[in-house]
Amino acid sequence: MFKVLQGMRIIEASAFVAAPLGGMTLSQMGADVIRFDPVGGGMDSRRWPITKEGKSLYWVGLNKGKRSLAIDASKPQAQELLTRLITEPGEGKGIFLTNFPASKGWMSYESLKKHRKDLIMVNLIGSSDGTSAVDYTVNCACGFPYVTGTHHSDPKAKPVNHVLPAWDAIAGINLALAVLAAERHRRLTGEGQLVKIALSDIAFAMTANLGYVSEVQINQEDRKGYGNYLYGAYGNDYETKDGRRLYIVVVTDRMWTELAKVTQLTDTFKEMETRLGKNFKKEGDRFLASDEISVPIRQWCSQRTLKEIEGIFQNTGVCWGPYRTFKQMVEEDPRVSTQNPMFSMVEQPSIGSYLVPGSPIDFGAFTREPPNPAPILGQHTDEILAKDLGLDAGTIKTLRDAGIVAGPVEIS
Repeated sequence: MFKVLQGMRIIEASAFVAAPLGGMTLSQMGADVIRFDPVGGGMDSRRWPITKEGKSLYWVGLNKGKRSLAIDASKPQAQELLTRLITEPGEGKGIFLTNFPASKGWMSYESLKKHRKDLIMVNLIGSSDGTSAVDYTVNCACGFPYVTGTHHSDPKAKPVNHVLPAWDAIAGINLALAVLAAERHRRLTGEGQLVKIALSDIAFAMTANLGYVSEVQINQEDRKGYGNYLYGAYGNDYETKDGRRLYIVVVTDRMWTELAKVTQLTDTFKEMETRLGKNFKKEGDRFLASDEISVPIRQWCSQRTLKEIEGIFQNTGVCWGPYRTFKQMVEEDPRVSTQNPMFSMVEQPSIGSYLVPGSPIDFGAFTREPPNPAPILGQHTDEILAKDLGLDAGTIKTLRDAGIVAGPVEIS
């Protein structure tokens, strides 16, 4: 089966979320991604969540389909081997992706470029001002914790951190995009380049794209927290008769009409419009009347079970979704199952069989392949040294005996 990025090879040195995600995104589209890590495992090798036996589900989740090289990069001989691997000539090669500090030393762009002039290096850094940053420190700096959580009318409201590393996720996709853009530029011009992306720039750019920066500067207003209300439109959460929760969203006139119809609240909402002097065909007016609109919907939901509501909403124009824990999501949602062609049951070495997603991108011109498991640390060490670098068995044994390379290595 042909993959869209077949023939492209990326060498990855990474940790945390963004850079491994960038590499995995390319791997799942067919690129050959070789990740190198310390002989005993890097800082992600034991990161939570873990199995009862201490195996990192985090690590295997972000490294599916890659090849793994375990090597002691602190040793000069290892640095020479890695330099050869990163700068090896050939079409589709000479691409290096990392989020490690790489402004000096053997791993810097200037040092590596001496061995391949058209080298592509994509480097994720923390902040554009040179300071360190991770997703959670960037997030708290760009305002979102103050509009997350309780309603601004709560006198005890305080900033609430998110648990989804959203900026890391967006950065990972941007890293993959940067690799593809730089590789296209090289094919057209023959030129390589150093591409830098700051995690803080990812967050501040998206914050500005969503209007939060201009809102402050043009309107001279600071965004308030609205709890679970959807800012600027209508959306709220509701509890059902059986103690479950759901979220209802209205962002079009049809959604509004359908919601009023199936809940039999059309007349109630018309009376409310007259009383409040609002026009609920206008998205902004629905937002301003969120508290009032929510009262009859809350009562309607409280009189029905989640299953009953699902039946009523089915095949209508109502936009809604049930709240689910991770466990409920896995057990209840058919989209998180093999019914969804993105998912397959995959046997992950040393962990077991479970649902694993492939790329969420469905290229119609190519057959969608099941995902490959993540490698064991150093699983491909000998293969990479022999096939990619052309070393003989005796040389590889010498490197192993000297502790320069290793693998496969079971992390526990």
